[in-house]
Amino acid sequence: MEKIVQTAGRTQLGDFAPDFAHYNDDVLFGENWNTRGIDVKTRCIITVVALMASGVTDSSLVHHLTNAKAHGVTREEIVAVITHTAFYAGWPKGWAVFRLAKEVWNEETPAESEKERYQKTIAFPIGAPNDAYAQYFVGQSYLAPISGAEFPMSNVTFEPGCRNNWHIHHAATGGGQMLICVGGRGWYQEWGKEAVPMTPGTVIAIPEGAKHWHGAAADSWFSHIAFEIPGTECSNEWLEPVDPEQYAAL
Repeated sequence: MEKIVQTAGRTQLGDFAPDFAHYNDDVLFGENWNTRGIDVKTRCIITVVALMASGVTDSSLVHHLTNAKAHGVTREEIVAVITHTAFYAGWPKGWAVFRLAKEVWNEETPAESEKERYQKTIAFPIGAPNDAYAQYFVGQSYLAPISGAEFPMSNVTFEPGCRNNWHIHHAATGGGQMLICVGGRGWYQEWGKEAVPMTPGTVIAIPEGAKHWHGAAADSWFSHIAFEIPGTECSNEWLEPVDPEQYAAL
């Protein structure tokens, strides 16, 4: 069961009324709200009903309405609770509480997209759609530069199933590329070799002249930091897409 923790008493009254702060934070919430027998959602509803019946419609009721919403009380449920209680506690109290509840439950946030949820799992930004190189990718990728011109590095993010075409990093001397996986699951493969799975912390050193591809697993977002190994006369040669049947078999 979730443990309820409260610090408002000490934050607001700790210096002025330390005993009251202790009873509020440690006894009322620390002990009473954590006793067994009633789940937190039910406690939230009971508290709202008790405050409404007492005629309390100040910031404390707003707090408990917000707390009820945070613990799973839906708009339909709170409407039913307030309506039912109004018959016993008084119709004017119902109107007063509905004005507060309407504000709390009208603050619905749009559902997060898969991209937004994934962004919360990685330390680097996803960035903008990688339109400049879209012709060399199957699926949608994103690019976020994370360092300056002195040593350019970028976070490249692939939606599930996205991968780049086979390609080669050429150089007269030096050259090649490094990949560091920072999120999700993906694949790296050199021509003639088995595909290598990439998960956070995987580091891939791509030799100059090696034909290869990299991208997301079919069912996962994937991000890696990419940077070029210094060299002379460096260039990229983009080739054919990865065979879809071979990719699907991974």
